[in-house]
Amino acid sequence: MSGVDPAQFRQLLGRFATGVTVLTTRDAAGRPVGMTASSVASVSLEPPLVLVSVDQKNDMYPALRAAQRFVLNVLAADQEAVSRRFAEDHPNRFDGIGYRDSKHGIPVLEGVLASIECEKQAEAPGGDHTVFFGLVTGGTVSDRRPLLYYRGGYAGLGAGGP
Repeated sequence: MSGVDPAQFRQLLGRFATGVTVLTTRDAAGRPVGMTASSVASVSLEPPLVLVSVDQKNDMYPALRAAQRFVLNVLAADQEAVSRRFAEDHPNRFDGIGYRDSKHGIPVLEGVLASIECEKQAEAPGGDHTVFFGLVTGGTVSDRRPLLYYRGGYAGLGAGGP
């Protein structure tokens, strides 16, 4: 199987602005685990399904394979530092990060634009990533502005945006 080289792939997909989320769950020992994720999409309205793509080398991968539930924390415009923290290779990304537990015990970050609580439904291989599907079972929303990722950097909506 052949395709474009990684540099061209990044350049092409870099023109697709995405929201930024932090995917959270708990590992098999009950410790909170999180990672920054922008490969997130809605899949279906009936039933309400979303997907998130996780690199198989990320420490989130074994945790999410074992987990029954996860949360997609949609970051607000002022949470770039949170996104950077959860994108790092850091032994405890939750140090100094405010969060509460959902009713199912999954970390929900403070100050997010939205939290999307999910029950894992399925997973499928996708190259060096695995795509996890979640049934949306709850969540919260706010009226804050979103943090966006575009052309390899962070952006926000201008004053004229929603």
